[in-house]
Amino acid sequence: MKKVLLQLDPDGQPSVFDAVTAIDGGAEVILRHSGVAVDDVEGLIFGAIFTRGPEDLHNSAVFIGGSSVVTGEALFEAVKKVFFGPLRVAVMFDANGCNTTAAAAAAKIAQSLDGLSGRKVTVLSGTGPVGLRGAGLLALEGASVCLTSRCADRAADAASKLQERFGVEVEPMTVSTAEETARALKDAEAVLAAGASGVTLLPESLWKGLPGLRVLADVNAVPPLGIEGVKSHWDGREIEGKILFGALGIGGLKMKVHKGVVARLFRSNDAIFDAEEIYAVAKEHLGL
Repeated sequence: MKKVLLQLDPDGQPSVFDAVTAIDGGAEVILRHSGVAVDDVEGLIFGAIFTRGPEDLHNSAVFIGGSSVVTGEALFEAVKKVFFGPLRVAVMFDANGCNTTAAAAAAKIAQSLDGLSGRKVTVLSGTGPVGLRGAGLLALEGASVCLTSRCADRAADAASKLQERFGVEVEPMTVSTAEETARALKDAEAVLAAGASGVTLLPESLWKGLPGLRVLADVNAVPPLGIEGVKSHWDGREIEGKILFGALGIGGLKMKVHKGVVARLFRSNDAIFDAEEIYAVAKEHLGL
């Protein structure tokens, strides 16, 4: 029996990236659907759960992707509501790579610090999907997280969302100048730059002058990078006693995690892979 992956994508064209990665992860047949709305979900999922007996449903799975994380989250919740009794299939949510990227970055930081409990980590420009999930995962591991934004209301809203979604408390902080960035990094042992592409968040002169800052991770691969002086391909480069990760360095683990989770979708018919479950896979890859 073939391993069938139902790819739900709200965009006009289903992601080729997600399809190729799914094939590399072990999916044998991919049913790619574009322009998927919440109202479409029930019929699509019925097609997945009513075509095979409960004992064979582990051979079917659902991947929810697309470029809009907000829309993807709505699809994810709608999919889970369709399941009942043994009639369910495994589901992975990773719209725009939000969960796999955040999980890979958090795991790299955790490994480099030999654990996160009691350590301060600052997430710069952390109100987007990767920043939010990264902050949530770091806080769940016991880190004291400071999350920044140029807008005070957005920082406060992000902290509220993290409390609601992950049950964690983070410190919201407004940062728009180098002086405010330095204040946000006070006592921090690690920093995750999670801002928009092409925006430098942390000057090289600033991070090099912070002796307590041990790990720097940047998920932006589009120049200029989020952390000045960090190369996108660096995967643990040590400079002046600091460990540096660029977007491509983090992306190497992200891809392994993505493929690994796809493979696990076909082990059972009741697995749900959201941020926490995907992070657990990332930690396994690093032996944490």
